[in-house]
Amino acid sequence: MSLRSALLVAGFVLAALNLRPAIAGVSPLLDEIMQDAGLTPAAGGAITTVMVVCLGVFGPLAPLLARRVGLDRTLLAGLLVVALGVVLRALDGAPALYAGSAIAATAIAVMNVAMPGIVKQHFPSRVNLMTGVYSSAVVAGAATASALVIPLERVTGYGWRGMSALMAVPALAAALLWLPQALGKQGGPPNGPRPFGAVLRSRVTWYVTALMGLQSFTFYVMLAWLPTIFLDAGLPADQAGYLLSLTNLVQVGATLAVPVLAGRRASQVPYLMGAGALTVAGYLGVLLAPASAPWLWMVVLGVGQGASFALALLLIALRAPDPASVTALSAVAQSVGYVVAALGPLLFGLLRQISGGWTAPLVAGMAVLGVQLVAGWFAGRPATLGKANL
Repeated sequence: MSLRSALLVAGFVLAALNLRPAIAGVSPLLDEIMQDAGLTPAAGGAITTVMVVCLGVFGPLAPLLARRVGLDRTLLAGLLVVALGVVLRALDGAPALYAGSAIAATAIAVMNVAMPGIVKQHFPSRVNLMTGVYSSAVVAGAATASALVIPLERVTGYGWRGMSALMAVPALAAALLWLPQALGKQGGPPNGPRPFGAVLRSRVTWYVTALMGLQSFTFYVMLAWLPTIFLDAGLPADQAGYLLSLTNLVQVGATLAVPVLAGRRASQVPYLMGAGALTVAGYLGVLLAPASAPWLWMVVLGVGQGASFALALLLIALRAPDPASVTALSAVAQSVGYVVAALGPLLFGLLRQISGGWTAPLVAGMAVLGVQLVAGWFAGRPATLGKANL
């Protein structure tokens, strides 16, 4: 492997690792942030809500930027803006906290959308492998940030502001590694065809978008409420936290392996059905026996959710013929997906409040998973934009 190829792969992986820490690192520090900034619980929770909403709203900026400056420079700009956002968030005052969070999330939204196009552009013959690498790096970045932010805070003594600013370091390191790509010739003419029209008219787009939105919905529901469900089932708080970490860890393996296998086949339907069925089984286990075999349910759930996420990203890269179309499809699927995902934890919590227990929310979650299986059936069949059949 040449030095340029090594820098390409290293920069790509490190960029993917930066797509979640700025978000995942907030939750462990939230109590400290609220006390220091004088925020109510609602105002504290709004930090993450603002970031997830930005992931959905600002993703469509990526195709516009890519058309003007190229995908590689768009990714470089995203990394630099993430670094700016997390540093701004560390400054004094609630306005800086929210503004920095929104800026970082906007940059992540752009990078989220650009990454499948980067895979198609730089690794056209290894889309399945590099999608697995990319999606596993995303999950690993989130798991690492949520697991290490408190221990690092204790070791360094920096406090939450210092830890937020410290997140700029890996973003800047990724930008440095990606710089040779950004300085090189950019793929695709700046005045090339606009793919959005064809993307929006294709049935494939809406199948993939439905899959992305529904799997994001059920993922963020569990991310937000799993520890509380286990606490209500009588498990101690530390064990509830470990169980959430376990399911995140299992997802890393699933996201790496499944796209490699699924990308070798013309149809990804069997893998999508298997991933959805495992997620349903995880939900069912949490509903029926949350305290009896919680470790088993978390492994099953982690494999199902990790595979579903990776397959949704893989389909974005496989179902469009060129990097520009992939980026446009990614913008639609991920923007709608994250807006839907932002509603999940809220609706789940409201249903818990209305029903007085976890049975109704979990049954509703399994109903959503049923619709996800239908979406997966249509999205997983061999097709490209404009060529889907009912």
